[in-house]
Order: sequence, then C-alpha cells, then structure tokens
Amino acid sequence: MSTAARASRSVIPGFGLSLGFTLAYLGLIVLVPLSAAFLKTAGMSWADFWTAVASPRVVASYKLSFGASIAAGLVNTFFGLIVAWVLVRYPFPGRRVVDALVDLPFALPTAVAGIALTAIYAKNGWIGSWLPFKVSFTPLGVWVALVFIGLPFVVRTVQPVLEDVNRELEEAAATLGANRWQTFRLVVFPIVMPALLTGFALAFARALGEYGSVIFIAGNMPMISEITPLLIITKLEQYDYAGATAIAVVMLVISFALLLAINLIQAWARKRQGR
Repeated sequence: MSTAARASRSVIPGFGLSLGFTLAYLGLIVLVPLSAAFLKTAGMSWADFWTAVASPRVVASYKLSFGASIAAGLVNTFFGLIVAWVLVRYPFPGRRVVDALVDLPFALPTAVAGIALTAIYAKNGWIGSWLPFKVSFTPLGVWVALVFIGLPFVVRTVQPVLEDVNRELEEAAATLGANRWQTFRLVVFPIVMPALLTGFALAFARALGEYGSVIFIAGNMPMISEITPLLIITKLEQYDYAGATAIAVVMLVISFALLLAINLIQAWARKRQGR
C-alpha cells in the first residue's frame, strides 16, 4: 500500500494539513536561517572564502572541535550504555536519585557547568590537585566538558529500548547454551545498536555546538584550546560577518555529512534486523 493510501485511511484525519504545517515550520525555523548563511557566504570570492576557512588558526579549531566532539561521543556511547543498563536491569537503593542525576546536565546552565568543571579540574581543585597532568585550560578540559554535557543524550535514548527488550530472547539464548557475553553480543546489542547510534549522533551534535561550558575550562588559547564556536563569536565581535558565516557553513556541511553517514548506518542496522 502506498504512503498516500495509508495516510488517507488513517484513523486520525488531517495528514495534508499536518504535513504542510510541519514543512512550513521546519522551513521557517531551520531552512531559512541556514539558507541565509549560505547566501551570505555566496557573496564572497573563492579566495576570500578560502582565506577565512583555511587559515592555520581556523583549521586548528576544526581539529579540536570535531576531534573532541567525536571522542566525547564515543566515550558517552560506551558509558551511557552501562548507565542505562544499570538503571534498567538492577534495582538498588537510590536508583531514582541516580536516574534524576542523569538529567542534571540538561537543567544546569552551561556557564555554571563550565565554572564548576574549571574549579574542580584546576591544579588546586578537588580532582585536579590529585592528577599528575593538567586538565583545565587544555584540550583535555574541552573533552571533559563535552563528555559532561553529552551523557544524558545516550542514556535517555538507550534506556527505553533496553526496557522494551524481550527477556524471553535472552532466556532462549541461555537455554541454547549461550553464556552472558554471547547473549549480550548476539541478542541484546543488535537490538540497542540503532539507539546507540542515535545517542552518539545527538551527543556529537550537542558537543559540536557547545559554547558556554567549554569557554571557561578551555582557556581559549589560539592554536591550542580554541574551539570553532568561540572563533565564530570572536569574528562576529570584530564585525567580520562574512568570515564568521563562512566558518559556520563549513561546520554545517561537515556536521551534516557526518550525521547523514550515521543515519545511513542506522538504516542499515534496522534493515539487518528485519524492521
């Protein structure tokens, strides 16, 4: 049955009106601002554009922003799965408190988070004073801040999927002789993998555009700990609107390509599961 036929037979009417409202809303909120950025950049010559987006300082900020965001997303994917697994599978005293703490980075203002992380990981801080290496005002501090703000995305994406996993599948695997690791790897993990990829994509996207919690702990030293969003703000303060827009367009294109690749992997994973 075609999509139009299914829509016409829907129990809840109004598909055409809802689709039109959705497209208009997305166009107004998403497409129009992004189109303005591309149009602003289109007015630059190729030489000016390349100078704006490929200077050594800008390239260094790309490497830090994308590298730290990907690394933070991978770490959050691993530990987010563990946190979600503990919250779903094991009853323990204070579980509701732990579950509520997962959402704390959502509610906490990013500037407050940045100040708190800077104070904790400084050389005289609670944690930084015990570490043999420096965290605050280094690229490592950027990574710490991005891990902090990205964890809830993975946990909240994976948690409902784990809750819906049919325990009978695990029991059947155990009956057939599979050990716990084999059951997890062959039964549970394929089910939660699309959710893990979604959580990684959300955490990566959130980290890539993060500003408030990073600028305090990063130190913002050019070529060392300066993130791309801060560089865009700096150019805007210098009234270099074309340069700021050009850098933003490069960030947008690369981010879209990475998220598209992740969505294609998700589609492949769902197809492999027969969904």
